[in-house]
Amino acid sequence: MALRDYLVGEVAEDYADGVLTRREALRRLALLGLGATAASALLAACATEPAAPPASVPGPTGDPPGRPQSVGPGQEIRFAGPAGELIGAWAAPASGRPLGALLVIHENRGLTDHFSDLVGRLAGAGYGALCVDLLSARGGTAALTDPAQAPTALADAPVDGVLADLRAGIDELGRRVPGGKVGVVGFCFGGGMTWQLLQAGEPRLAAAIPFYGPVPEQPDFRGVTAAVLAMFAGLDDRVNAGRERAEAALRAAGVTYWIRTFEGVDHAFFNDTGPRYNARAAEQAYAEVLDWFGRHLA
Repeated sequence: MALRDYLVGEVAEDYADGVLTRREALRRLALLGLGATAASALLAACATEPAAPPASVPGPTGDPPGRPQSVGPGQEIRFAGPAGELIGAWAAPASGRPLGALLVIHENRGLTDHFSDLVGRLAGAGYGALCVDLLSARGGTAALTDPAQAPTALADAPVDGVLADLRAGIDELGRRVPGGKVGVVGFCFGGGMTWQLLQAGEPRLAAAIPFYGPVPEQPDFRGVTAAVLAMFAGLDDRVNAGRERAEAALRAAGVTYWIRTFEGVDHAFFNDTGPRYNARAAEQAYAEVLDWFGRHLA
């Protein structure tokens, strides 16, 4: 799935779920390059009935553990990128020897407070964590006054340029966590960019966790050295269309992987600031994230 098509689908899905009004959805689709006729037809094809509330998800081994202590929101840092200064949210590990270095890739809304909080949680678990603001060229997410600007800017950004910024983030992690193995976790748009990093054969990754991100149309993971935990949501039909394609490519490449689907929850269930958040599934997923990184970054 092309990333622009994915971002268009995000708008349509938000409209279908009642997150966006029709007027706002049409405005955002226009910013993403859809004409009025095509945008109207897309929204007309969307379901208009309210989505059922997400079901509770039973844990595979009992109740999930309590949330590990956070060190607080990540601090803003600035560092050199391939085309200028990059902004990021960084959190140092709480104490002792770092367990590894983690690159966090944000959703299509940019580096929001949710992701600043997430790097703090990961630091509380013992990792040095960095989320690169992929809107740094626009002055950073905080500089945007219109929420529709973030996905539009990301849709306009060349994938190679975004990958270069993420590689600069890995460079920065190497300076801040010298000698630490590197993992990456990305969500929605960021999940798609996690797949793109894998497809590009980024050699410094030891573990990768894409959360419900669009899978490349023709995935080729023969250069992958990372162990991959692919997270999907059972109700997320649009992204799940690429699940079998991803698994076939991972298997063909001989990659260590696990495909994990949380039934009864929808796209973006992990984001506790969003309308599809499911607390139980999110806490289970987070425990599995820490377990995966603990096994493959040690």
